[in-house]
Amino acid sequence: MAIGTHIRTYHNGTWHEGDPPLIRAADHGAWLGSNVFDGARYAHGVAPDLDLHCARLNQSATALGLSPTVDSDAMVKLIHEGLALYPDDAAIYIRPMYWAVDGGPGAIGPGSTTAFAVSLECIALAPDDATTTLTTTRFHRPTLETNVTNAKAGCLYPNNARMLREAQDKGFGNALVADPVGNVAETATANVFIVKDGVVRTPIPNGTFLAGITRARHIDLLRRDGHDVREDVITFDQVRAADEVFITGNMSKITPVTAFDDVTYRPGPVASRARKLYWDWARAT
Repeated sequence: MAIGTHIRTYHNGTWHEGDPPLIRAADHGAWLGSNVFDGARYAHGVAPDLDLHCARLNQSATALGLSPTVDSDAMVKLIHEGLALYPDDAAIYIRPMYWAVDGGPGAIGPGSTTAFAVSLECIALAPDDATTTLTTTRFHRPTLETNVTNAKAGCLYPNNARMLREAQDKGFGNALVADPVGNVAETATANVFIVKDGVVRTPIPNGTFLAGITRARHIDLLRRDGHDVREDVITFDQVRAADEVFITGNMSKITPVTAFDDVTYRPGPVASRARKLYWDWARAT
């Protein structure tokens, strides 16, 4: 389903105007969910970390049992060809993806065909003063033994949608999600950071959630700026006691949190600084 405008789609060697139907009803990816994707951004004339997103797509495909068919460097070049069709000031969400065409009734069989496409869609960046609110959810992140947590796989997202719907039904913008043992993992759609007494913390990757590319970039830039940034086990009580909370991801890059259930926060200086560091770095690379 399109959420933006001015879509262009690459498939079978050609860029197509619009959002053409590509996947068939009998494709393995349609009826058994064997598909992976990645999400990158083009904004302010740059596509930050596009090479890392393309490389992660191929890693996700391999983790799911698919055979990647496009080298990541070639994928970057191809995407830039598509981006050149848009105005320089466009804000675009970039989705390269694979899905299995054939396979057995359950498993993706050895040598099964893998389809590839890229979807480019104009979606505006959230304004700098955008915020969100969080609440708890009864749904947890899975483990590697129970789902493909080492891939950005479509089969993970129905669970994310349940979390998000539950939060929105309660009047909040997003859900703060526990890992299988009850510690904070991330939100339904993004990684999470807290700040307490000047120390920045984010949940340590434990195999239950994707530690995002944008998350890693913020960690690196904040550390280089002199901030004490730690990957830790984080409890829900630590979030409640935080001075500042913000979430990071490719759709909006960074979003301050103003409430977690009945606890409220002000948008803080670390999130503001992280946003400036990120776009200064992106424009300079």
